[in-house]
Amino acid sequence: MRYFVTGGAGFIGSNFVEYLFENVPKITGVTIFDKFTYAANSKNYEKFLTDPRLKVIKGDVCDLSLLENSMSNHDFVIHFAAESHVDRSIDDAAVFIQTNVLGTFNVLEASRKTNIKTVIHVSTDEVYGSLAEGSADETYPLLPNSPYAASKAASDLLARSYFVTHGLDVRTTRCCNNYGKFQYPEKVIPVIINSIQTGKKIPIYGDGSNVREWIHVENHCKGILEVLKHGNPGEIYNIGTGIRMSNLYLATLILQLMGESIDKISSVVDRQGHDFRYALNSEKIQNLGFTPSMDLNGQLKSVIDWYKQNVNYWEN
Repeated sequence: MRYFVTGGAGFIGSNFVEYLFENVPKITGVTIFDKFTYAANSKNYEKFLTDPRLKVIKGDVCDLSLLENSMSNHDFVIHFAAESHVDRSIDDAAVFIQTNVLGTFNVLEASRKTNIKTVIHVSTDEVYGSLAEGSADETYPLLPNSPYAASKAASDLLARSYFVTHGLDVRTTRCCNNYGKFQYPEKVIPVIINSIQTGKKIPIYGDGSNVREWIHVENHCKGILEVLKHGNPGEIYNIGTGIRMSNLYLATLILQLMGESIDKISSVVDRQGHDFRYALNSEKIQNLGFTPSMDLNGQLKSVIDWYKQNVNYWEN
């Protein structure tokens, strides 16, 4: 089987490519299709560069013609390509609309025209908005609050429309916050680790009480593959762990794991429209057989070690 991975040079996409090569024995080919923006890195997949099954194409999902030509003769499309940093979407939403909405339309249209068997559209728990209590299952209303989340919600609706209108086998996954190797250092966990390593204060929005649910990127990849193997066309699957904590607790935990004191935390001006709490109900994917590893401390330690060993990873 041949896999076409948009955004395959980015954080989650490249981890998924690695997961495919190491866990799916019958792969005949994997194509990475990536624009190579600031958050992508060819180092992420360099261990597979000599594997004849890997092909890398520099391309933009906003280029429909290139997508169609590149996507032909593939079986599955895993669509990761997206602008994803909320702060950047607040400063300038235009590229988020272009890449996340128009880009997803192009991926769906190219998949339809090239007779792709199954498309996995990778989305986020942020489309549900902020939950005061409880958890969101797949039927929960879409209430996005940031331009980023709104662009992802729009792309989710496009995916649904291609299933209903064209019969394209599209399956949408909505995952909680990821952490792991290869994550660009603008996101919260690498920011915390890098701040500690460089002796800087850890910047935490507001009072740090905002709550997020966390999953190791390898578990996310496992969940996506579970949906590809056992999910149903047109369905949505939340991928979560139930591991939820405040940003302040997260920073404190990482400080403890790195042997540092909590006086290194510094409050900064809160993000505009900052969602207070995310929480997923993931029973649906669990019924497919998905069981994530729950070793938070062990997985965080491995991520800390990776960042310690790769201080200059994003330098040319």
